[in-house]
Amino acid sequence: MRVEIVCTGNICRSPMGEVVLRHKLAEAGVDGVLVSSSGTGGWHVGDRMDPRAAAALRRRGYDGSSHRAQQYQRSWDRDLVLAMDAGHLDTLTRYGVAAQLFARDDVPDPYYGEDDGFDEVLAQIEKAADAWVDRLRDGQA
Repeated sequence: MRVEIVCTGNICRSPMGEVVLRHKLAEAGVDGVLVSSSGTGGWHVGDRMDPRAAAALRRRGYDGSSHRAQQYQRSWDRDLVLAMDAGHLDTLTRYGVAAQLFARDDVPDPYYGEDDGFDEVLAQIEKAADAWVDRLRDGQA
């Protein structure tokens, strides 16, 4: 199964979601799920994750150092596409993609806020990732 997590520029929310979901799937022993992330826009393609996002991940024991931003491509074949907020969901729907929200509520963009916003977003991502692990393990995705 291929899972894609999508945000705006693929330097904050979606790479955090990718790292966390991949880690939690491995911890739960759920095999056969490949997780990647991308952005709806291409202005950060090739860039590393925002340093504040990477620092928040490190503080919680995750490693996001290998991430490089990429733009979502309509031609990609994904079994499950998860949008970080309603705006991304709308964009993906316009692309003809049957996407779902990653979390119950929109995951807010921490980019223009204070550093602690990244920790708050990470906590929301971890909670949502736990729910996705359960759904993916049970074949309900």
